Amino acid sequence: MFKLSEIKELIKLVDQTSVHELEIENEGMRLSIRKPGRTEVVNVQAPSFPTTYLPSAPIAQTAPAAPSEEAKAAPAADTSNLHRIVSPMVGTFYRSPSPDASPFVNIGDRVSDKTVVCILEAMKLMNPLEAEVKGEIVDILVENGQLVEFGQPLFLVKPE
Repeated sequence: MFKLSEIKELIKLVDQTSVHELEIENEGMRLSIRKPGRTEVVNVQAPSFPTTYLPSAPIAQTAPAAPSEEAKAAPAADTSNLHRIVSPMVGTFYRSPSPDASPFVNIGDRVSDKTVVCILEAMKLMNPLEAEVKGEIVDILVENGQLVEFGQPLFLVKPE
């Protein structure tokens, strides 16, 4: 069963990202969160409980940041031969195990498939993410403390 605090945290996470819909099923209970514009309710449904509807708060829309002059001038690099390490969940990306610790990996570091490259925090749980591939880190695509979405690329690795 989902706790109200967990549901509120998930609503906040969905609200702060470009994810429009999130569905989670746990122990026979299903939680579905949708942003306004697509639907106006948050639906919590369990087999033995009636459906409950909670109005969702309006979402503030922000324009995407304009690319920097450097980004406009730089030619797009070919990344087709690189492995993308992607986020398996919505959460907060952390490069190190604590604020005063060194990052797990830096650009140029060699990694194995079991090397921890970051931590993703979701609902106060710290989830280590492994590289999944042997190779060299060639780019880190997100900033420390940034909210990330499911499937969002986090690192680019040149496989060996």
